[in-house]
Order: sequence, then structure tokens, then C-alpha cells
Amino acid sequence: MLHQLKNGSCTVQELYAQCANRVQVIKSLNAYIRVTDEVSQVQLQESTTRYLKGTTRLMEGIPIAIKDNFCTKNITTTCASKMLENFVPTYNATVVERLLDSGAILMGKTNLDEFGMGSGTTESIFGPTKNIWGSNLISKANDIDNKVSGSQSDDFFIAGGSSGGSAVAVAAGSCSVALGSDTGGSVRNPASYCGVVGFKPSYGSISRYGLIPLVNSMDVPGILARTIGDCRSVFEVIKGCDPKDSTTLQRTLNKSKTKRSSSKFDKLCVGIPKEFYCPGLSSEVIDAWKDVADLLENSGFRVIQVSLPHTSYSIACYSVLNPCEVASNMARYDGLRYGYRATGKDLNSTESLYAANRSHALNQIVRGRILAGNYFLLKENYDKYFVQALKLRRLIYDDYVKMWSTGVDILLTPVTLSDAPLFSEFTEKDSRAQSADQDYCTQPANMAGIPALSLPVRLSKRNLPLSLQLMAPHFDDETLLDVAHLLEKELNFPHPTVKVA
Repeated sequence: MLHQLKNGSCTVQELYAQCANRVQVIKSLNAYIRVTDEVSQVQLQESTTRYLKGTTRLMEGIPIAIKDNFCTKNITTTCASKMLENFVPTYNATVVERLLDSGAILMGKTNLDEFGMGSGTTESIFGPTKNIWGSNLISKANDIDNKVSGSQSDDFFIAGGSSGGSAVAVAAGSCSVALGSDTGGSVRNPASYCGVVGFKPSYGSISRYGLIPLVNSMDVPGILARTIGDCRSVFEVIKGCDPKDSTTLQRTLNKSKTKRSSSKFDKLCVGIPKEFYCPGLSSEVIDAWKDVADLLENSGFRVIQVSLPHTSYSIACYSVLNPCEVASNMARYDGLRYGYRATGKDLNSTESLYAANRSHALNQIVRGRILAGNYFLLKENYDKYFVQALKLRRLIYDDYVKMWSTGVDILLTPVTLSDAPLFSEFTEKDSRAQSADQDYCTQPANMAGIPALSLPVRLSKRNLPLSLQLMAPHFDDETLLDVAHLLEKELNFPHPTVKVA
């Protein structure tokens, strides 16, 4: 999109009008919690003026959307929860500030699972987000069999989560790029189901300041875009050390052995981890995985099988560490200083008010994780659960370090176990069981802190996106993007065309 603006193939006004129209067309998909028309109109005028004067900035005129757990100054930031339904931050998250300072135009705030706890964007107080694939909003060339189409019944294909609103917003063309957050796969999972690029950078490469935390040691702001080029453009703007976030590091993010100008794959080594052949993996995903591995090998890569022996324990480890940090982070939501505050005659003590605030304003999934985390952190359980999980996390991290030391440059794995399930299929299991399934292939990258990316590769038999995941060593984000870009050109994934009246 930025290239089109720079070479004059479209104007800022034309691009904005197209995206604004799409925002209205996809209302039924519930991708946006709030549309920021007044803000975007002011930003549009400034970008128009700058193009006329020749004083454009790096992201001048690019329409963006922001997941509603990033703080936005004077714009509600709800985390899709009743607890923060009326919360209006007085500052922007660093990544939001950097995008707006570089000329981006904010189209709105996008839907998510409450506080990012979910893998379907089905647990929002504003209702679920529906996947544009399989809906009646895309052209006939992309429509699937009417027997399973969401347009023919109350059922629909899920968008994935927890950044499902951002993924649908990008897939529908209502914005060029969007921000999400990724704790255990919350950018890559919806990117996979919606057929867009989902990039989780290295932990420490992007500021978390202003991202309302879920799991501090794993949260990373992520990028959703239609192309690797758009993804890279955003990454160039938002990456880098931030004095407001002590976890960001001043490190070079380019160890790349490839040449961006090259039209061929250079001889890098791609690892295929045998542990990612996990239970429940669909035959279509396995076939796509094998075919792309063959494509890489035929293009000059050395492709080998590798082992990450503690992968099968990773989801259990994550299921302990996640609620422990959730319990700590959620303690601030008491309704006394800010957030939802209950009323009633029986609320005659701090304890009763605190309990009422949290039981009324937090859903069952959030409360369940808080209870689990507090249980794991009890004095009698601390060593047995939390300390053991930390030790296991170190073993998982060491698996990756050892593997990279053998000369492997990139990993190729599945992202999700299948194409997008229907809502009725997805809700057959509870949230905890779904997260265990949905996060199996994605959360190890968060445990290890390495960059990972979901790339759409083909359509399934149901005409829904199938994606694969690429991973690279810590702070080797540029190599990951380089390889993904080269692979993207070879695969030429068909993005949906949205019907516009």
C-alpha cells in the first residue's frame, strides 16, 4: 500500500475512502469495537497536505487498526471487558505513538477475546468476530459450499484469537495493516485462519509500554498485514529500544544471510521439527507442510528433520505460567481506583465490593485463570508448580539454542491444526481445552522468545486459508522476513475480494 501511495498509483483520499467503505461493509463481522472516524478525518487532512508539500513521513496515509488492548489517547481501550468498558487512557502505547507519528491513519480499535484470554475471538463482551472467509461478503469466486456457509445459517467460521478483529480487518481490506498482541499465538492463530501474514517479533525488539499486559514475560506486540512488505514497513517503524520498557533491548535485528534483491533462495538450512507432527493435525495441513518443504528444497534450501524434545511438555508449562502471571496482572482490576464498580446495599465492606466488582465485570474464563494462578502461587504449591514450570521453560529455551547451534537457520512448522472451524465446532470444547489445542504449535516460540510468522500458503477443500509457520533465532527477525518474502512470491496466495455495493 505504501508503495502505491509513493508511486502515485492511488491517492491518500482514494485509499482512505476504500478502507472506510470496507469498514461499513463488514460491520456484520464485528471486527471493530470502535470506529474512529473523527480522528481519522483529521489525520487524513494532515497526510493530504503533507503529500502536496512533499513532506511525507514513513507511513504517511496508511490506514491502520489497533487491537483494543493497546492504550490510545482519548479513545476508549476496553480489552473487550466490562471491567474497562469506559476506560479512556491519557496516553498512547509506544507502538501506537510511533505509527501515528510516522503518518498512519487510525481506522479504529478491533475486537478480541476478553483481556486476550482465548483463541477464537468468541469471548468478547461485544460479541464474537466472524471470519470473512465463508461469509457472504466475498466474491463468488471465493465462496464455499452453501451448506457450510455462514451466510446460510446462524453458524460461522471463527476468526481465531485473540487478535481476531485485527485479522479480519486486514483480510477484508478495511485497513492496510493492524496491530495485535501475541502471548501464545494470538497474532499467528487468527492470521492463519483469515489468510493474512501474522508476525510475532523477537521478545525485546518491540516496546510493550501501553499494551495492557496478560503475561509480561511472553507478551509481544505483533503485526497483521496482507503482504510481507507491508509487515516489514510497520516493523521498521515500531521496532527498537524504548526507555519506558525495560524489557526492550538495543540490538541489531539483521543477521540475514539472504540478499533482499535476489529472486532466488540462498542456501539456508530449514529445520522440520518432528515434534510438531502433533495429535489432531489435519491431513491438509500435513500435505501443505510437505509441499512447502519440497518447494524450499527445490529452491536451494537444505531441508533437514530436527528435534525439539521438550515441545510436548510446552503446553503444560504454558498452562501454569500463563495463569500465574495473569493472577498477578489482574490484581489491579479491583474497581476501586478505576474500572467497573458495582453498586448495592450489601456492598458494605472493601472485600464485598472487590468481590462484586470482579464477579460482575470479568467473565468466567478470566476468573478461572486468576483462581488457577493464585492456586499455583500458594506457598505450599509454589515450588511444585511455578518453579518447576520455570525450569521446564528453560529446557524448552535450551532446545532451541542447541538446535540453532547446529546450523539451522529457519524452522518450518504448522500454525494451526486445520483450517478455521465453525463456531459450533469450536465451542464443543471449553476455553482451556481449546487453548491447549490451538496454541500447541505457536506458544513454544513465546516460551523461547524467538520471532515467528504465519504465512498463508493455499486454500483447503472448504476454500478456507491454510497457513504455515516460520521461526528464526532470537533477534534474527530480518532473516525470517526475508525468507517469508521469498516464499510469499512463490506461493502467490489468493486473497479474498470483498463485495462492495
